[in-house]
Amino acid sequence: MRLRYSGVCRQCGTSIAAGTEAIYERETRTVRCLACATEPEQALYSGPEPTRDGLLSPAAGTAGSSARREYERRKTKDQDRLREKWGRFGALAVGLSNERPSTQSWAQGAIGEERLGAGLDAVSSDSLAILHDRRIPGSKANIDHIAVTPGGVWVVDAKRYKGRPELEIEGGFLRPRVEKLLVGRRDSTKLVDGVLKQVDVVRKHAGDVPVNGVLCFIEADWPLVGGAFTTRGVHVLWPKRLTKVLVAQASGDVDVARMRELLASRFRPA
Repeated sequence: MRLRYSGVCRQCGTSIAAGTEAIYERETRTVRCLACATEPEQALYSGPEPTRDGLLSPAAGTAGSSARREYERRKTKDQDRLREKWGRFGALAVGLSNERPSTQSWAQGAIGEERLGAGLDAVSSDSLAILHDRRIPGSKANIDHIAVTPGGVWVVDAKRYKGRPELEIEGGFLRPRVEKLLVGRRDSTKLVDGVLKQVDVVRKHAGDVPVNGVLCFIEADWPLVGGAFTTRGVHVLWPKRLTKVLVAQASGDVDVARMRELLASRFRPA
């Protein structure tokens, strides 16, 4: 289709002007340029690419790629199980069956990462470098997004949860202070623990550069005024607030290009 508004290709990061023919992906509300649409996404990382200062740097990666691959793997496995169970009626069983919630959750997670990734790519610049879907060395786990600014490194975990994120504080003068993250009144404090573990891993490679943790909730029930908060050093906010925070980190001593290259080489695309 011809785009009514300008956008950024979610695969290669190229700016696409309004009126240009491109692929609009309705489910994720993202776009792909025609050049990327003719190439398999697995071929995204083809080795180092030159940067403006002549250094070689790996590609930024594709937001949500590992989550989407896991969704497709689980979906295929579920369908194969149905075909085996129902024999010649297998195709009908597949068509009439709903996806298991545990399988669908991977698709929902991928969509959230893709949407946030597109927003981050839209504000990337020489002073704001973005890496998507990076594998933690020696682990099957991954980091959704890493942002590098002159002020430091930001480790971003994207979550597509319903409900309002809130901070609940228990204890005080007579009892130890305990901070809990609630989402829709559900105790989701384990999400903070997960981000802190990712921050610790990145900090080992970033040296003395400040490393910050972020939980970014997509489609959550945020209030009209306020809403963002910090718990145990982890920033809890929404996509537009995150991009404003990152863009504001324009001053500092971090060499963005070199730090991006360092982290990209330590944390390869998942």
